[in-house]
Amino acid sequence: MTFQDDSQALSLADYGWTSFFQTQLNIDDVATLLPVRVMAVHRGHLDVASPDYRGPIPPFTTDEEDDEAVPTVGDWLLIEPETMRPRRILDRASAFKRRAAGTGRRIQLIAANVDTLLIVSSCNQDFNIARLERYLALAREACVTPIVVLTKADMTETADDYSRQARTLLPDLLVEAVDARDRNSLACLDPWCKTGQTLAVIGSSGVGKSTLTNTLTGAHHIATRNIRENDAKGRHTTTGRSIHRLPSGAWLIDTPGMRELRLTDVQEGIDDVFADVTALAAQCRFADCRHETEPGCAVRNAVARGELDPARMKRYRKLVAEEAYNNETLAERRARFKAFGKMTRNSQKNKKMHRGGG
Repeated sequence: MTFQDDSQALSLADYGWTSFFQTQLNIDDVATLLPVRVMAVHRGHLDVASPDYRGPIPPFTTDEEDDEAVPTVGDWLLIEPETMRPRRILDRASAFKRRAAGTGRRIQLIAANVDTLLIVSSCNQDFNIARLERYLALAREACVTPIVVLTKADMTETADDYSRQARTLLPDLLVEAVDARDRNSLACLDPWCKTGQTLAVIGSSGVGKSTLTNTLTGAHHIATRNIRENDAKGRHTTTGRSIHRLPSGAWLIDTPGMRELRLTDVQEGIDDVFADVTALAAQCRFADCRHETEPGCAVRNAVARGELDPARMKRYRKLVAEEAYNNETLAERRARFKAFGKMTRNSQKNKKMHRGGG
């Protein structure tokens, strides 16, 4: 991970410090500790920056067995000025996280203290409604403003069609179709790029995130690759999270292309993105209706009447099931598998007894 800050004499507010963080300090903190913002996380140290110090500090250690109790890019820490050792992570105004890849239960933090999430897709075969819904659920759960940025608008005559599809996902959703190589085309994002504001860029590989970041920063320090002609997709070029200072004074966190975004702890975000489905679900006869075969299911009735897109309903059920699965503890999962195995054995046993009796 890398960070860049070529500016001088910045204030804490320039780094994104607000009253939300100030109110977490007591008198002793103000007198003895130094607030710094995490710009990069390495295996053996952290890169931080503040008006009083910019550089590496020792890693943050804690006795807590909690993946969210470790620093991530965008965090604010309190450190000892004499030793540069971090003492405390301040509560986050927002945080993006996902279930880490693999079969384990670990949580991977993506970024913290973000004000605006730029959800990047493109006006070609990479455009994917289901993927956009995942990113929107992440943003709504974190109470962060989402903006869908559709790149490669200059390469198609149907950019407006892609924009219309994206706008159906949320009421008043901000959607901008742009040429990520043209700074004038990105002027639509300027209202969210004010001094001290923090934006994060998220999206799958090859949609133009690195190009977008290069254009917004006015530099070309991030490698980009051309898309493949056969499927309009590109290869993943950003390999770690990085934070960049924009000429406007805002901060931009770039993230690697995510082949898989496994959602966790975002039920409220899912409910927001699928507010039409959750409103219907509240009208079901049974409070625990799974919208499958239960009588009096308002959701299935809406699908049958053509009032709810069955594809949208299918995507909703998939996200809800994934959310429940990822939040389930290992002990709960083992107990469920054990109960299912017992039920299966009893069923097979009853079948054998029935055949024997016949």
